Amino acid sequence: MPLKLISQDVAAIVLNLNSLMVSICQFLALLIILLGVMRALWIYMSDVAFRRESGDGFQRSRLAMSYSFSLGLSFLIGASILKTMMSSQWDDFARLSAIIGVRTVLNLLLERSIRQGKSAQSGVIAS
Repeated sequence: MPLKLISQDVAAIVLNLNSLMVSICQFLALLIILLGVMRALWIYMSDVAFRRESGDGFQRSRLAMSYSFSLGLSFLIGASILKTMMSSQWDDFARLSAIIGVRTVLNLLLERSIRQGKSAQSGVIAS
């Protein structure tokens, strides 16, 4: 078997695996965010229905949702990197840089919100 045919076969396998990994990362991001939203809604609704402390329930549900958004964004960044890895066009690299920049800023803001939520929650527990 000539070397050129082997390299074409390997290239096709790599492209298919890359496409599969991108799809898996995007699916996991969707699943994580969906489960986080459902969990946050459950936390909020159970606190409002049973405890009548909507402020605390809102904070706890917001914290749970922030965790899932942060993790989901990380999977989406990974999918974007994998997608762009197979491209050789500068436009794709520029688009990836912009996407990573925006998602990183969102992730940092979510992490800051999580830290503030934790400190507010510990302040409520301490008092």
